[in-house]
Amino acid sequence: MERFGIILVSLLVLFQSFSSSSQKNDVYQGSGSDYERVRIRVGLVFDLDSVEGKIVRSSVTTALSDFYAINNDHKTRVSLSVRNSQGEPLLALASAVDLLQSEEVKAIIIGGDSILETKLLAEIGEKARVHVISINSPISSSLGRYSHLIQAAHDFASEVKGITAFIHEFDWKSVALVYEDDDDWRESAQLLVDHFSENGVGVQSKVCFRKSSTEEMFMNRLGKMKDLGTSVFVVHLSEVIATRHLFTCAERLGMMGEGFAWILTAKSMSSFHGKGANAMEGVVGFKTYIPMSKELQNFTLRLRTSLGYGDDFRLSISGVWGHDVAWALARSAEMVNASSTLLEAITECRFKGLSGDFHVKDKMFLSDKFEILNFLESGERRIGFWNSNGSFSSRRHLNKLEETIIWPGGSAQTPRGRSLGETKRRKLRVLVTSSNRFPRLMNVETDSATNVTTAQGFCIEVFRAAIAPFNCELEFIPWRNGSNYNKLAYALYSQKDKYDAAVGDITITANRSEYVDFTVTFTEMGLGTVAPKETNMWVFFHPLTRDLWITSTTFFVLTGFIVWLIERPKNKDFQGSWSKQIGIIFWFGFSTLVYAHTEKLQHNLSRFVVSVWVFAVLILTTSYTATLTSMMTAQQIRFNSNEDFVGHLSGSLIAKMALTSPIFRPTNTKGLNTSKEYAQALLNNDVSYIVDELPYLKVLLVENPGKFLMVKAQCNTNGFGFMFQKGHELWPLVSREILNLRTSYKLLDMEKRWFENQLPYTADDRYIKSDNPFQIPRIVYDHWSIFRFRSSGPSHSPAPRHMGRSDEFS
Repeated sequence: MERFGIILVSLLVLFQSFSSSSQKNDVYQGSGSDYERVRIRVGLVFDLDSVEGKIVRSSVTTALSDFYAINNDHKTRVSLSVRNSQGEPLLALASAVDLLQSEEVKAIIIGGDSILETKLLAEIGEKARVHVISINSPISSSLGRYSHLIQAAHDFASEVKGITAFIHEFDWKSVALVYEDDDDWRESAQLLVDHFSENGVGVQSKVCFRKSSTEEMFMNRLGKMKDLGTSVFVVHLSEVIATRHLFTCAERLGMMGEGFAWILTAKSMSSFHGKGANAMEGVVGFKTYIPMSKELQNFTLRLRTSLGYGDDFRLSISGVWGHDVAWALARSAEMVNASSTLLEAITECRFKGLSGDFHVKDKMFLSDKFEILNFLESGERRIGFWNSNGSFSSRRHLNKLEETIIWPGGSAQTPRGRSLGETKRRKLRVLVTSSNRFPRLMNVETDSATNVTTAQGFCIEVFRAAIAPFNCELEFIPWRNGSNYNKLAYALYSQKDKYDAAVGDITITANRSEYVDFTVTFTEMGLGTVAPKETNMWVFFHPLTRDLWITSTTFFVLTGFIVWLIERPKNKDFQGSWSKQIGIIFWFGFSTLVYAHTEKLQHNLSRFVVSVWVFAVLILTTSYTATLTSMMTAQQIRFNSNEDFVGHLSGSLIAKMALTSPIFRPTNTKGLNTSKEYAQALLNNDVSYIVDELPYLKVLLVENPGKFLMVKAQCNTNGFGFMFQKGHELWPLVSREILNLRTSYKLLDMEKRWFENQLPYTADDRYIKSDNPFQIPRIVYDHWSIFRFRSSGPSHSPAPRHMGRSDEFS
């Protein structure tokens, strides 16, 4: 970090120097010439200790010599300054700073093996306004934001389409991806996975390796993939990993024999120099296509001689692009004038190079032409081509291969991609939660005579369905240490030689995921609150208190009496027999409730009294209607921390976290152990509410239909998931199968089987369950007392036949 800080400080000094000084080009007198030549300084930062670096350096210097030998009359000369990065991004950064300060270079050519190196030098290019040209640029969308970065690379999108077409050609349904666990490879590996998924190719498993991975790691991970039945592999690795360990270990495991297929990506092939070919017989690889030409042969021969390599030397794609980039810079330097930049000149530059037609578009030189090679003991053999736009070799799609492919094991018979059912059954040791507190979720029993453990329940059925495609023999091992599933996660983590997975009512939490890998959830997510269901046919009396009902009734009568007293001496509507006048007093008072009074008032005093009372009635009826509407649409819980007890699952960390809210007091919570205890506590009023995760509450509602109501639910937990050891190969596969079960509605069918009696017992239920074949609307039931009043009136209208006798609801 100290070294990195020193480099950053030097960068700040550099940027200040660029803002205060202008760069100058060297002007020198050409020998035997009558004009001055302008020297354009260009930097080259590469790992010169590597074979690739030596090839690129020799390729660029030789290309510049060739160019100026042909174009001796040019007024410009590109002068190359070379720095060795030794494969370290920070050394490359320091080298670029040195080139900018001491050499005042106008462009820097870099190797694209490291995305970190490319980003660091591209950032310098932005600040210093110097173009950075990346050869064999890494594949990353984040590089597009650099306006001074020019990338020479193969078209990865075209390659992925080609690999997918190759897989479809042989009707393989799924593949395994072997990739390098490094920033330079990880993003492109994910692009491979995404494209495969979008085009019907399943990624059966993924395994990653680092340059530091040991041979034991290779043997272990490849062995697990073999046990899974994997037979088609897409390899996205650098040469050093592929040749040193991958194929040698695969050969020792018998995975380089008949029935297997290995496909190398172009990025992997670009770094191969013929090493390790003996262990790669039968491997197929996509390689950026370089058209064979006399110029390429001559150039390769000269480089082989200058570098001192043997007859097996082959010019890499980076070496070819290095030649063409050098020519592009030399041509562009001659084209630059006061009104144009180097980037504009390079963009306008078009010529036929060793790689074919050279043309930079959108700051990129992309090669979308690929040849498909087959590794044999005698060397590489071309078996076909791929080009996504159909402009090459008259092939739009990969619909015909030129040559028969020799697969691993020396067989010409196409591997058919093994199905998992063809492999031997592997035993999966599964810890199962055995508290049996909610048997519908998990019910575990151990036969004392045979010591064989069997498991049933919703969780087990989902797990069996998700694991079924992978041909595993399940061995259930009961977890006897109670409901502390944090300890269960740690046991799975620390005892890898005993357990592979854990199944049960296990909630996905962040602290547990530090030790294990969780599958995606297979249940609803969140906490809920359950209370006894309230079905009261006198509900319309509830919005007002008893005192308010008495007061309102008194004022209705009093208002009628006062108006009668004022109007009676002169108003004939308020005169007549005593029985008529008493009826008018009550009628007039209560008719103001719906503004239905028809008697004409003659005195201003009585009009004033009625106006004040009508305003009071308006407020009263509005409040009543709003309160009744709220009560009928949702039964909201009002937690009373002084009186109400709240039940929760004993030992449940999730429920305890929910009950840490200040609205509860610790003394007001009660731990319960089973769904039966939940029901008994609610019915006996030992607790007013139950707070727990939704799967547990579902069981409670199913086992007690019509008795309880889920009045509140919040999505603040992650649901249940299955636990696997960290990095277990079945973890992503089981997660994918759970998603398939959900999208195919099979998971919903399982829920119906285990929770078949469940109705939507939530606060907005619209029906009351009844033994009658007709279901009674809740709104009718809650107001049944009104209909009783009506049926007991003078008309004696019978109740609807399908509702039965009125005393059924007493």
